[in-house]
Amino acid sequence: MTHRASCFEDLSAEVEIPSEGTLSRVVYKDDRIRVVVFAFDTDQELSEHTASVPAVLQVLRGRFELTLGADELTATPGAWVHMPAKLPHSLRATEPSVIVLTMLSGG
Repeated sequence: MTHRASCFEDLSAEVEIPSEGTLSRVVYKDDRIRVVVFAFDTDQELSEHTASVPAVLQVLRGRFELTLGADELTATPGAWVHMPAKLPHSLRATEPSVIVLTMLSGG
């Protein structure tokens, strides 16, 4: 069995911010995690939803308004957020922005 490392020098460079839209790209997936990079133009959002698995959100570029259950916060580059499974959440980019989302299946 060969074990190989996965390395990205700049995850934010894996996606271009679309004009008036949102773009996502899966950059890594195995039986335990899935890593997706999202790019948002200003005022683009993901409406309230839940996930069946825990997830970690990291802001790479820009600024987001996040709603995590009953909590609201602003997230900027360097922000790290753990969300348990089934937590209602939403986000809106207040400027061109990029996040990385890691979904943890625990497999």
